[in-house]
Amino acid sequence: MRTIHFLPAALLLALTACNNAGDKAASSGDTTATAATATHDTAMNMKPADSAAKATALPEVPAGAKVFFKNLKDGQKIKSPFKVEMGIEGLKLDTAGAIVAGSGHHHLLIDAGDSIPSGIVVPKDEHHLHFGKAQSSTDVTLPAGKHVLTLQFADGIHRSYGSKLATTISVTVE
Repeated sequence: MRTIHFLPAALLLALTACNNAGDKAASSGDTTATAATATHDTAMNMKPADSAAKATALPEVPAGAKVFFKNLKDGQKIKSPFKVEMGIEGLKLDTAGAIVAGSGHHHLLIDAGDSIPSGIVVPKDEHHLHFGKAQSSTDVTLPAGKHVLTLQFADGIHRSYGSKLATTISVTVE
């Protein structure tokens, strides 16, 4: 009979122990949540850096702004290596880094389409050349054959201004 009385007591003790362990887990979970909330609240009250704040919106393209090849024409036959001179009107040529309204830098797309969609960062590879030091010319070496060259202007963090500031030509390398 004593075993029968002992069993309910053991069950009661086990339930109490489990309940306390749950409280400890909940308590430590609450502490973590509180710390996370405090960290989130602190981060939300911090002021972002100027460049990060300006990065939210792509600067507007001024009316009449355009990019162009200064020395190459569509359909031109050329010998490799050749010089590419890049022009811009209506915007200031500037280095990469800061986002400054009314400015940006050139990118040369080689056999990579006619423009990068507006707001998309221009990739950096052998088909997408970056000129983030505000260069306006470069020497290019291409194999013989027909090639599509696109001049694409982008903001300080390489986000494309889209087709509004792109121009495409085809050249034949002899």
